[in-house]
Amino acid sequence: MGKVEIILPKMGESVAEATVTSWLKEVGDVIEVEDALLEIATDKVDSEVPSTHKGILIEKLCKVGDVVLVGAPVAVIEIEGEVTIETKISSAPVEVSAPKLENKPSVVSLPDNEVVSDQIHSSNSRFYSPLVKKIAQKENISLSELDKIKGTGLNDRVTKNDILDYLKN
Repeated sequence: MGKVEIILPKMGESVAEATVTSWLKEVGDVIEVEDALLEIATDKVDSEVPSTHKGILIEKLCKVGDVVLVGAPVAVIEIEGEVTIETKISSAPVEVSAPKLENKPSVVSLPDNEVVSDQIHSSNSRFYSPLVKKIAQKENISLSELDKIKGTGLNDRVTKNDILDYLKN
């Protein structure tokens, strides 16, 4: 039996890190090639990280809310057979595209095939990820109300956890 690290793939030229938003698999789960292991959010897009190997998830190397650098390991999968160095460092690239922001409203496709209006833009140039915008729209949170939420992300960005905590209170 060998062990393979699943690496956070490169998701675009300017994307250097991503925030883990949720784990889709648990330790002990049987994993197939291309199974989505976890969901991540970047400044530009939310995406899923697929498995590059078939095996059993034996370790999660990060938790929800962690910021992980591109190229860093996120999980360990136990596979049958021996692992070569080439196999260990390989990762399936994830093709993602950022929505084009224009002055007129546009629609952004999200991984779960739901659609969110891209009209939620802060009057103070504050950035909101598609996931945060989706939650705000679903919970009928206005832009002015969203602007008042204290963000704990990079550059005081409102994260999924920030908006969920706001909804709890």
